[in-house]
Amino acid sequence: MLHLVVGLPCSGKTTFAKNLEKEIGALRLTPDEWQLRLFGQDLDHADHDWRHGTIEDLMWQVAASVLGHGIPVILDYGFWAKIERDDYRSRAETLNVATKIHFLDTPKEILLRRVEIRNELNKDQSFVIPPEKIIEWHAAFEPPDKEELHQDETPAT
Repeated sequence: MLHLVVGLPCSGKTTFAKNLEKEIGALRLTPDEWQLRLFGQDLDHADHDWRHGTIEDLMWQVAASVLGHGIPVILDYGFWAKIERDDYRSRAETLNVATKIHFLDTPKEILLRRVEIRNELNKDQSFVIPPEKIIEWHAAFEPPDKEELHQDETPAT
């Protein structure tokens, strides 16, 4: 099964993904961990989005291989847009793998509180994010609706 972890920064995605990883024995792929390790705090760098996309592409190659061996995979990408979620569901279907969405629906006020704490305490483990970015991203985020959340796919046989 391919698990898609959906939510904005500070919604608890990575904590959730780490717990799920232990629970089901899955491979967890979290792009921010790789990006921070490779490039540091590059959120304001002109190449940040390109780097992030490249890391996600590499992670998908790993995920597809692991899924092919019958091992569950957790993609802790955020998946802010429905089109992204649909794309990965389609990729999983091509591999004859089921998908499941895990949506962390966290109110904007809590995200803003958490980003302040995160920025202060976790500079080595997560990106420092200006609170105004949370507001901007919250407005752009496309949460999954009830239908999308309940359309877990069964692979074709």
